[in-house]
Amino acid sequence: MTPFPIDYILPPELIAQEPCEPRDHARLLVARRVTSTLEHRRFDDLPDLLNPGDLLVLNDTRVVAARLLGKRARTGGKWEGLFLRELSDGSWEMLCQTRGTLCAGEVIEIEPGPLLLQLLNKLPGGRWQVKALISGTPVELLDRFGQIPLPPYIRKGKAHDTDRERYQTIYAQQSGAVAAPTAGLHFTERLFERLQARGIGWTTVTLHVGLATFQPIQADDCTRHPMHAERGCITQPAVDAINACKSRGHRVVAVGTTSVRVLESVANHGPLQAWAGETELYIHPPHEFKMVDALITNFHLPRTTLLLLAAAFAGVELLKQVYDDAIAEHYRFYSYGDAMLIV
Repeated sequence: MTPFPIDYILPPELIAQEPCEPRDHARLLVARRVTSTLEHRRFDDLPDLLNPGDLLVLNDTRVVAARLLGKRARTGGKWEGLFLRELSDGSWEMLCQTRGTLCAGEVIEIEPGPLLLQLLNKLPGGRWQVKALISGTPVELLDRFGQIPLPPYIRKGKAHDTDRERYQTIYAQQSGAVAAPTAGLHFTERLFERLQARGIGWTTVTLHVGLATFQPIQADDCTRHPMHAERGCITQPAVDAINACKSRGHRVVAVGTTSVRVLESVANHGPLQAWAGETELYIHPPHEFKMVDALITNFHLPRTTLLLLAAAFAGVELLKQVYDDAIAEHYRFYSYGDAMLIV
């Protein structure tokens, strides 16, 4: 087995299959970099663990109901697709799975109908360019006909009706993600009220989480892993809030690795400024963080870029202690699992 921080062994029973209720009662493992010490808390202790004047940076992306089920009109064979993004001409880029070989021009009947999709062109990596044969934006059509795309380690990807609400942060606004920014799933209105009362503010950035974020690292040299682009933005009000926090000597606390990627992507090109576009930034040890002072994140899968980003921020040895302790203490892992705070 490749050494941590690429690989580690997780007992399967620690993979959370259901979310914690209420959201903010998830466990929180606090890791302090200066002292290399760990502390076991609960997520709703967060206001007491941060300082007045600190600023949370949240990713306000919204998960679309990207999973579609249907059949091939020509053969009747089962078909499953995952919407990835809208292309410049209004067509869709999708992952498609079926038995047999798909052909350009064939039609997919989505169940329940009446949505029909036509396969236009085959793209690399099992992707297809697809055209919807009824009118509507991708978000509108997916809301009507799609399912929430749970990752396969949660109930083998089979969503419940409750996942439409629960696999979203309560502050999700900008539709476009195919996976949730899971560190934000623990926040509640009650927790925001307590943060505000303590003088801890927040602002938002956007990064539409794509499947590339979760692709396992295959390369023997993890630094050679190809990082695919994800779309995002940071507004001028968010820039102003972050710069004001920094100028007062307080901490910027990124909520999730996706928020980190937005902040560090922009900071890599100079002073923080408003930005919209795509980022391919791949953060792994060693990395000099320019904007982020503390990180809230969930526990990540082995051999993923998310795990390497956390290792770059915490330090490899401290993060190994975190994961060893979390496993020994039976923390709940992955998307619906518990969280850590690295300060």
